[in-house]
Amino acid sequence: MQSEPASDGRSGHGSSSSAPAAPAGGSAGPEPASPRQGITPRFASMMKVKRSGFPARTLLSILRGMRNSSETFPWQTRKAGCHKDCTAGGCMGETAKKMAESFKASDLIITPATTFKEKPDPSGLVFGTVFTDNMLTIEWSVASGWEKPYIKPFGNLSLHPASSALHYSLELFEGMKAYRGVDGKIRLFRPTLNMERMVRSARRATLPCFDQNELLQCIRKLVEVEKEWVPYSTDASLYIRPTLIGTEPSLGVKKPTKALLYVILSPVGPYFASGSFNPISLWADPKYVRAWKGGTGDCKMGGNYGASIYAQQEAVELGCQQVLWLYGEDHQITEVGTMNLFLYWINENGENELATPPLDGIILPGVTRQSILDLARNWKEFKVSERYITMSDLTAALEKNRVKEMFGAGTACIVCPISQILYKGKHLHIPTMENGPQLATRFLNKLSDIQYGREDSDWAVLVS
Repeated sequence: MQSEPASDGRSGHGSSSSAPAAPAGGSAGPEPASPRQGITPRFASMMKVKRSGFPARTLLSILRGMRNSSETFPWQTRKAGCHKDCTAGGCMGETAKKMAESFKASDLIITPATTFKEKPDPSGLVFGTVFTDNMLTIEWSVASGWEKPYIKPFGNLSLHPASSALHYSLELFEGMKAYRGVDGKIRLFRPTLNMERMVRSARRATLPCFDQNELLQCIRKLVEVEKEWVPYSTDASLYIRPTLIGTEPSLGVKKPTKALLYVILSPVGPYFASGSFNPISLWADPKYVRAWKGGTGDCKMGGNYGASIYAQQEAVELGCQQVLWLYGEDHQITEVGTMNLFLYWINENGENELATPPLDGIILPGVTRQSILDLARNWKEFKVSERYITMSDLTAALEKNRVKEMFGAGTACIVCPISQILYKGKHLHIPTMENGPQLATRFLNKLSDIQYGREDSDWAVLVS
């Protein structure tokens, strides 16, 4: 870990004064005979270089060197299972792996803030409106790979007006929390699942991948620096927002050659204004769709959320708090606003069942979702299923009094009971609160006990 004076002489996000360098290659030995008449391997490599996205003068340098050299370049070899030539994310042979892992937590440079904000009262926090004194930033470019990570004073970003994140939504984010336990220790909850999901989203967005553990160690250090911002309360926490954006300074629709990874922190209370465990009402209408097969519904990308705000506003105007997203002609139940959905009922076969929609490409693989499934399967007290549920299934079950509880689950809210659904002009009453809600409360208590240190668990990762 390194520290240095606040004035580090760096020119800002995504800036570089030197010409990009060609990637290094190894000796390839004698050139093999071409299997295709008239097309040599070197010519094929030249064509790949032209499509690689490197700057023009870098290409010229590479191509000149190829005339009298038998070098092998990164895009000439692929890792097993790779079906693409990736210059900005995903995989580009062993060189991409090396480049992706090039930022290290041990290289972290800390230039902390010297002026400090007043910390808010945990009981009056509004979700995501207050931010800590410092942030983490790591720059990437196709020419240089990952730069060193920096913890520095929280501040505005400087972006080129043509940055790809602004025009084509080439960005993604994660949501996780740090909790101050009853023992005073600070914990993260299953953070490796967040890191794995972030890498999957990065591949889908053609943004650069990274070593998940190295980023996690950088985040742990940032939380340690900001430990006094973790609320001294078991009703509040420190929300962690890792974000990765494309900063390509051009209007071309293409994989970015520059990117910025940054992490900001925000002390938060309950996500919903109604409170941490008060039931919410939903509006279900098939005219709006959150995600579709082959899309990005299983990735945590801003476009998924921005496009949902219009429907959310209509739900509020109709007296509901969230949207129940439907999919397909049979009106499959998918997600609830920004949460995964669970239904505890007596299924068609007369079994007590906890059901949630399957991960078929339109459902976000939530960390809380996975934790609830893991807990329920470990309890072995009722059937646990990842299955399709339609609105017809739900209405039929309501008519026969087979529905026990319905609730949403996510990092922001943990567990949130559902009491009503507005569907086709009718208000469907969900008897969640009349049934305790025993199961939703049990999940909430179990997860909270782990997060706040009342119960030891491998899911809790200590920060300090």
